[in-house]
Amino acid sequence: MTQPNTVNVQILDKEYCISCPQDERANLESAARYLDGKMREIRTSGKVIGADRVAVMAALNITHDLLHKQQRLDLQADSTREQVRDLLDRVDEALATDPDEARS
Repeated sequence: MTQPNTVNVQILDKEYCISCPQDERANLESAARYLDGKMREIRTSGKVIGADRVAVMAALNITHDLLHKQQRLDLQADSTREQVRDLLDRVDEALATDPDEARS
């Protein structure tokens, strides 16, 4: 029986009832499907035995992916900031140029 602010999800053949605001329901269900898929991949590989260990390995893999993507985003943001600074410098330089000197 589902209460108004709970969602039932299945992860590795086990059902969990989780409290969740209505507007986050779709995100929670998506996250549960993603986690279930990662855990199934790890379990299928046969290298890790036991649901607890599979869960920890899935958490480590997901966290690694998240941190790697965050690092890439940080590098892209730094690059974008540098490009914006360069463009602003060029605009400042162009505006500082005396129009009479440019005609000579």
